[in-house]
Amino acid sequence: MPGTEEIVQTDFEVEIQARIDAERARLRAEAGLARMREFKKPTERTFKADERDYVTILFGGLTWKHEEMIKAVFHGSGYRCENIPTPVVADFQAGKEFGNNGQCNPTYFTVGNLVRYLQMLEQQGQTRKQIIDNYVFFTAGSCGPCRFGMYEAEYRFALQNAGFDGFRVLLFQQTDGIKAASGEPGLKFSVDFGMGMLNALNLGDVINELVYQVRPFEVNKGETDRVIHDSVKVLTDTLRDRKRWHIMEAAPAWARPYIEKNKMLSGIGCTLGKVGHNLYGKEYVDALHTCRDSINAIEVDRLRVKPVIKITGEFWAQTTEGDGNFNMFAFLEKEGAQVLVEPIATWIAYMMYVAKEGAKARADAEAPYRDPKWYELKNVSQTTSKYSKNRRPQRRQRHVDLLLSSHHQTSGRHGPSSDSAKELSRLAHPFYHQLARGGEGYMEVGKNVYYTVNHLCHMVLALKPFGCMPSTQSDGVQSRVVNKYKDMIFLPIETSGEGEVNAHSRVQMALAEAKAKARAEFDGVLEQTGKSLEELRAYVEHHPILKQALYKVPHRNGIAGTAAQFAWHVSDLIDKDSAYRRTARTSAPLRQVA
Repeated sequence: MPGTEEIVQTDFEVEIQARIDAERARLRAEAGLARMREFKKPTERTFKADERDYVTILFGGLTWKHEEMIKAVFHGSGYRCENIPTPVVADFQAGKEFGNNGQCNPTYFTVGNLVRYLQMLEQQGQTRKQIIDNYVFFTAGSCGPCRFGMYEAEYRFALQNAGFDGFRVLLFQQTDGIKAASGEPGLKFSVDFGMGMLNALNLGDVINELVYQVRPFEVNKGETDRVIHDSVKVLTDTLRDRKRWHIMEAAPAWARPYIEKNKMLSGIGCTLGKVGHNLYGKEYVDALHTCRDSINAIEVDRLRVKPVIKITGEFWAQTTEGDGNFNMFAFLEKEGAQVLVEPIATWIAYMMYVAKEGAKARADAEAPYRDPKWYELKNVSQTTSKYSKNRRPQRRQRHVDLLLSSHHQTSGRHGPSSDSAKELSRLAHPFYHQLARGGEGYMEVGKNVYYTVNHLCHMVLALKPFGCMPSTQSDGVQSRVVNKYKDMIFLPIETSGEGEVNAHSRVQMALAEAKAKARAEFDGVLEQTGKSLEELRAYVEHHPILKQALYKVPHRNGIAGTAAQFAWHVSDLIDKDSAYRRTARTSAPLRQVA
């Protein structure tokens, strides 16, 4: 029986709550809100399986390398698919014309890009009804604290204003990671399609990174772009045309009757076989080797001193290669810099890590205040079931992490994983909590610290939309970070549909400091090794393997620049090559006489 004091306390709380409800009702009535109905999301026409033969899926917003890979996977899975061109300033203006006020830069560019693409289809002779019936748009969505969560509604609002009311938008939820949230039967996420998409994103990351690593040092101008275009075609042809593996075709004849009878064995075996075939299939691996050999044949000169600029910031602004970020990558290369781009895999690793840590925090918060006794069977069962449910995302992440690591090993790349996301979280924690959600979360701060303390770049350039709330939070924190790490060069740039000249001017000023830093680093290496630039170049000329684009230069701690790293490495090779030193000494007098 509860005590008198407890009953009085309960009655008192009920009375307070009743008074609060009455006052709230009075204020709503005075404001004319008493009869307001709860908002319900309008029902949208679905994308059905029988429409796959004639409905074209549109998408965009990534680099052209990623988009070509994704399109190949869609085509190989039996879908009609087209990527929308890279957004330009005219798309930004169209987005402002048809969309709401106060949206962020990526919204205006992507919404306007879609509207103008549909208008182009209309100008080519298609009616609006044909466009609405024969096209759908596939994009990312979110429910975070920034305006990213409003993308879906903004797309529909702008499409309605532009005269395309009823145009379908399929969502890929940020909070669901690699699991689609559309739930529509027209877009079926099979094992082949899912693994193909992971291959596409991984290959897009690898090719994108190689472009910016090789192009600044190419001897023959334009060769990198030509070779990369050819390599992308080889990879996309493979992703599109490769034969789909099936256990009934791969199994020996004597085992097929048993497999056909056992549905569970057939399902598990077919899934594992498809995963292995997508990762290590002969067609796929041979295509990778072909591209490797083509790219490796590009002649490079790594002794060109260039500052390394690490790109961070908001996902879309740091990824797109056009007017959406003031064509910043091309501008940096034109100004003599080497760009260190951010792979999409980092974002995927971040989402998985946050999901795992969030589940862990919930499990700890919902844990019982005491462990049940062994004889309290019901409590033991409930506690075990709840704990297992809360830990499920952590187990799922381990499986996906293993899958991603297999992708990276196949392509010869050490990609981002939960370990790298955990390291970024650890570095950012003194400044930014790992569970503070929105945009890139703690990663902007973590990457700034990581690339600075490990001497992996000379400057960090953060690109983000004008007024982006999560990035604004990060920028506020970055002031404290920069104050702690005095040698850090950090520059945040807000992107918009205008202001390109001003942004480029700001980057030029910071870039001058980064160039001086890179030059001082290189000169310091020459001084420490005691070798001149001419000696290093002479050794490279005698060893053509050092000019290959994919030649692996060992990383030396404390050195960021490619030229400085390469100079150290060549100096070490000269010191170990006694035969070359003897030849150089005997030929030196002859060169002087000549």
